[in-house]
Amino acid sequence: MAELLYLEDPYLKEFEAEIEEVTDEGVILNRTAFYPRSGGLEGDRGILVVNGKEYRVLGARKVGDRVLHLLDTTEGLEPGMKVKGIIDWENRYRQMRLHTASHIISALFYDLYGAMVTGGHITAEKAKEMYNVEKITPEMIREVFSRANEIVKRDLPVKVYWMEREEALKIPGIVKLASKMPPEIRVWRIVEIPGVDIQADGGPHVSRTGEIGEIVFLKKENKGKGKKVVVFTVKP
Repeated sequence: MAELLYLEDPYLKEFEAEIEEVTDEGVILNRTAFYPRSGGLEGDRGILVVNGKEYRVLGARKVGDRVLHLLDTTEGLEPGMKVKGIIDWENRYRQMRLHTASHIISALFYDLYGAMVTGGHITAEKAKEMYNVEKITPEMIREVFSRANEIVKRDLPVKVYWMEREEALKIPGIVKLASKMPPEIRVWRIVEIPGVDIQADGGPHVSRTGEIGEIVFLKKENKGKGKKVVVFTVKP
């Protein structure tokens, strides 16, 4: 199992590691701060520096308990080589802001309208969330986004901690996905915005809601019965 540095410190921009395996697509390291594409979030981009040469990291994905770093080339790379990883911080931080914003938005839709998330996708540009409701009205949008931005302005802490699965399942609303439970693992990583939201979650977040900036509604989409999509971004 690789040491997943992003779980403990999402603000870590650089790290050192060792190559464990080289594949046709990239490399697997013994430890990494690159977040792999999962949970609706895009994988991190950046560079790996090996013996003074830079390799572009085009993305990352999970391979079992390890992370495959997708590279523009693997020429000259071998297991055992030391590397320095550098995260594309602008891309990562935008996703962190949008990820925390999505927790606030989904919590409000759940609390106010009983809506549960059935899918979603977050990039550095925007976030999409699909809800299992028959309709999303302009009034619902105004209410949710107005309240969400009030929460942002309150600059609340975003707490991350670990909890036994059985204890976590006793918390109302701990899972807001309509058709998916977190993995069958004994200990869950919990993300909590006190008084607003608490969820089992494995992705990177900002440490306070004030870092999000203004949450801006972009549009809504109708993907069919019980599949209503809300698209939003953050600024500046």
